[in-house]
Amino acid sequence: MDDRKPAQKPVQTVEQRGLYLEEFTEGTTYLHRPGRTVTEADNTLFTTQTMNTQPLHLDAAWAATQDGFRGERLVNSMFTLSTVVGLSVSQLTLGTIVANLGFSEVTFPAPMFHGDTLYAETTCLSTRRSASRPNQGIVELRHTGRNQHGEVVCTAVRSTLVACRPTDGGAS
Repeated sequence: MDDRKPAQKPVQTVEQRGLYLEEFTEGTTYLHRPGRTVTEADNTLFTTQTMNTQPLHLDAAWAATQDGFRGERLVNSMFTLSTVVGLSVSQLTLGTIVANLGFSEVTFPAPMFHGDTLYAETTCLSTRRSASRPNQGIVELRHTGRNQHGEVVCTAVRSTLVACRPTDGGAS
């Protein structure tokens, strides 16, 4: 006799995705967790892959002689920006973004160092349906990155083109 119960069908299936245009709310701030601890390997790999040979990212002996560096190399600011945006993807734009339209107001008010943990948050600044693409819209987002001490290390405003909610019932 077989005592195993037959497999039950799931009550509901949910696929992780970002938000459609209609799901963004102006003024809402999204906290992206967990954070990302940045390692020396992260910084060295990104810096060399992007051909940014600045000694402030690669040369520990040189960085040790510079004022304001705590005797350490700085994390590449483009890595910081990329990671801040990347931390937002699963919550906001996974599978729903059509294109990045541009970045503005990019700042790096404090440096990141190896071993720092980067946390990100994003505020929806505005939304509007595209005039030329009826099934898409433009969402303007303000990304903010903070280190483990809460200090702002990166800010950027990003304009994105995102999909509208499907009308065929395919949204879940």
